[in-house]
Amino acid sequence: MSNQITKFSRRFFISISTAALIVACNQTQGNQTQSEQNTDTAATNGGDVNIYSSRHYNTDEQLYDGFTEQTGIEVNLIEGKDDELIERIKSEGINSPADILITVDAGRLWRAAQAGIFTPVESEILEEKIPENLQDPDNLWFGFSKRARVIIYNKDQVDPSQLSTYEDLTDPKWKGKFIVRSSSNIYNQSLVAGMIEEKGEEATSEWIKGLVANFARSPQGNDTSQIEDVAAGVADLTLANTYYLARYEDNPEVFEKVGIFYPNQDGRGTHVNISGAGLLKNAPNKENAIAFLEYLASPEAQKFFALGNNEYPVVEGTPVNPVVEGFGEFKDDTTNVSSYGKNNAAAVKIMDLSGWK
Repeated sequence: MSNQITKFSRRFFISISTAALIVACNQTQGNQTQSEQNTDTAATNGGDVNIYSSRHYNTDEQLYDGFTEQTGIEVNLIEGKDDELIERIKSEGINSPADILITVDAGRLWRAAQAGIFTPVESEILEEKIPENLQDPDNLWFGFSKRARVIIYNKDQVDPSQLSTYEDLTDPKWKGKFIVRSSSNIYNQSLVAGMIEEKGEEATSEWIKGLVANFARSPQGNDTSQIEDVAAGVADLTLANTYYLARYEDNPEVFEKVGIFYPNQDGRGTHVNISGAGLLKNAPNKENAIAFLEYLASPEAQKFFALGNNEYPVVEGTPVNPVVEGFGEFKDDTTNVSSYGKNNAAAVKIMDLSGWK
């Protein structure tokens, strides 16, 4: 089937309402036994895989097209917000057409696992290629791309030799010079959750209090607005994911005004998070879904992640986007990212009590 038809199929799938999907699933439920008998054939000779994704990057179309070209398996896609998709899968229950959930941030993947919607995947390919700290300890989900949360600084105001660690951001020399987005943001929550795993709740609480004391303003906006405001001189420093800055390559008013600093290189390393996916417990096309997960660890798919969205690939040896490569090499924190979900509730509580609103 041509790419044009494949894309039409995906658009059609997106347009179907939840009620219609459930009706369709009820109609096919009676054919479950026959469907199971045909699973192996579908995995090698076509069939479908149904994906719910909270990733909203147009470049992901290349991933889906590449998989279909390799396997003959059509990709049907529904996109939405992560929590909404998790709740949708739970409400659809055994009638859910979804085979795979893709989302960003390990905390959200952990949340989905706690909701009981994933099932373990036994795959030598995934075990071999995906670093252990970027996958669920029980093989419920796997990370397929990385993003580093780094210090972004104004080059006119900050000498990078002044920078060192996340902890150093509490130094009084940065008073009134640091901005950041809200504590409701999952990226910040996961950063704090990772610090809890490393240092414990008491030390993390003290760190947040010191950080808040250096705020130049109340938290607001997203990563993009933090970067733009640092470039404009509103503040000297912020925290943001690297791929956001890479998007400003053609905007010198921002890109050339700021620099990237990877914290904690003499210690545990820079905090990293992931985009990842897991196989759903009630997946009607399990073999096709596992084939898709294994495809995401392939050289072709890893290049799409790296080149298409300025993320870091997780499979060793995959080239990164030249712009991202220009940011320099770094050592990343090898704490298992599942701790971000495990410590999320504590992180949110500590952030609130310590004044990070």
